[in-house]
Amino acid sequence: MNIVRVNIGTSAPQDPEASIMIIYTGGTIGMVFDEEHKHLVPFNFSQILQKVPELRQFNYLLSVVSIEPAIDSSNVNLGDWMMMARLVEENYNDFDGFVILHGTDTMAYSASALSYMLENLQKPVIFTGAQVPIGRVRTDARENLISALQIAATKNDGGGVVPEVCIYFHNLLLRGNRAKKVESTQFSAFKSENHPILAKAGVNIDYYGTAIRPHTKKPFKAHYNLDYRVAILKLFPGITPQVVKSILTTPELRGVVMETFGAGNAPTSSWLLDLLREAIGRGLLIMNVSQCDEGRVDQGHYETSRYLLEMGVIGGADITTEAAITKMMFVLGQDLSPAKTIDLLTQDLRGEITL
Repeated sequence: MNIVRVNIGTSAPQDPEASIMIIYTGGTIGMVFDEEHKHLVPFNFSQILQKVPELRQFNYLLSVVSIEPAIDSSNVNLGDWMMMARLVEENYNDFDGFVILHGTDTMAYSASALSYMLENLQKPVIFTGAQVPIGRVRTDARENLISALQIAATKNDGGGVVPEVCIYFHNLLLRGNRAKKVESTQFSAFKSENHPILAKAGVNIDYYGTAIRPHTKKPFKAHYNLDYRVAILKLFPGITPQVVKSILTTPELRGVVMETFGAGNAPTSSWLLDLLREAIGRGLLIMNVSQCDEGRVDQGHYETSRYLLEMGVIGGADITTEAAITKMMFVLGQDLSPAKTIDLLTQDLRGEITL
């Protein structure tokens, strides 16, 4: 993997309003159509002013870091998250904000992971992308990029107006660890069902301060220890003991995010309860999250979830699956005692759950 840095003078500002680092990891937003070979290829970000001439109107200093080769978001892994976090950490004092260009398919996972890895942010880290390549006529790439840059550049007395990891897409700014991709063919690709939007872009960009995490005076810190030994178990009617057992007995597995029905309900079949109880007895951590996009897990509210509560399944409240699996990677990576690990999994670390 090569990292190529390009400095862009949008208008050669003598007294710039803000300095922004753009990190291009891959995705549709950085693609153009190759007429000769009839397929999409990454464009040279040194030519970004030709593709988005509106950037010349900004009084910003922009620095673009381009990852080569570009990463298809379906291939994003823990090493890529560490690379993104390290780029933010190494350049944290030199820029007012960061915009990460990323493919949409796993953007919610990456934004969730970085929200845990980047502790005590005082500056915006905005993920954005596009459904249509930047070279097309009806592209959403230009508006997403321009608005993400404006948000990253906007300050208040405490620093960046949105001091957290976010996703900006189709007029909406969402908390990164609250977002889910819900569309593959519409511009409105992301939603945040269990937390209000942070900002909305129209004629102006309106910020909703009560939804935004407050500034902290604690020193910024980046974390890089993530544990990959986790899995997702999605329950469904007719699931067999063989399927559940194959996941729960995976060698070296340390944590499972279990997607249940409704408010955290699961079948009461004795074989399922026995397998879960046995796995927890071996030290496996199991977090209960709902398959519903909206709502929350309330273990014990119904009899079909009371058994899970009694055996030690961890209630995930209103966390998304993307935020839950990355939170489990992060917390397990801290190598804490079992009691402290469970305590952190139930805490609101970065605004990912409503307690």
